[in-house]
Amino acid sequence: MANFKGHALPGSFFLIFGLWWSVKYPLKYACRKNKKICFFGSKVGFQRVEVIEGAVKAIFSLIGMLAEQFVPDGPHLRLYNHEEKQWSHLMNWQHSTMYFFYGVSGVVDIITHTTKAVPVAMDRLMLAIAVFVEGFLFYYHVHGRQALDVHIHLLLLFAVFGGALCIFLEVFFRGNIILELFRSSLCILQGSWFWQIGFVLFPPGGGPEWNQNDHNNLMFITMCYCWHYAFALLFVGVNYGIVTWVVNAKLKSAQPMEMELLKSRQRDQDSEDDL
Repeated sequence: MANFKGHALPGSFFLIFGLWWSVKYPLKYACRKNKKICFFGSKVGFQRVEVIEGAVKAIFSLIGMLAEQFVPDGPHLRLYNHEEKQWSHLMNWQHSTMYFFYGVSGVVDIITHTTKAVPVAMDRLMLAIAVFVEGFLFYYHVHGRQALDVHIHLLLLFAVFGGALCIFLEVFFRGNIILELFRSSLCILQGSWFWQIGFVLFPPGGGPEWNQNDHNNLMFITMCYCWHYAFALLFVGVNYGIVTWVVNAKLKSAQPMEMELLKSRQRDQDSEDDL
């Protein structure tokens, strides 16, 4: 959808997943070291989380496809307009294609973690393909448009292709916390930048339009992109710190209980020896 809502919807999608990943992966990393106190430390527990995540991804993608197709001014599954003899709503179709690949990624997540039909790394590979397809579509999305429109979409591609490369590396280095945190930050960046694109190109509430050919606007929006990533890194760092602190605090509270249990067992053993 070539409007504010059409950019806010995928922006919300990426923000939710990016923020979730920024909590999930530090928790998984911390639980690997302390399996006794973490539900996620068990293989079964983590697989359940992956299945739920895949289902949410598939549902979000289906909502996105339906929204792109069946809005009042959408294509309603019609790709070619025979009356006007031209393609129909190709922008909506491109967005639908992007959502479709993310939906497939969600389905693959479910299959990977509920069956042994495919290799475990297939979930990362399919996600990398979905992110790459997103960037590939957006690269040819803005040809022939005005300068600011083209620039603000091309800035998005740095986060998209960077994320695709990062996820592809996870196929071979699964469980690498650095790659997982980097991916989380780029996903948050994508989400916030989609919202920024909506505010710039389609100001809500009838706000003043940006001058598309003003070089100062290009300079500002580039600087603004760096600010967005700074805040993404801040969110990832804060969530990592909070998760680590909570797990360590739980571990410290569990240690005295274990010591008391050991002492109790030792006293019982001594009593049996005396008898």
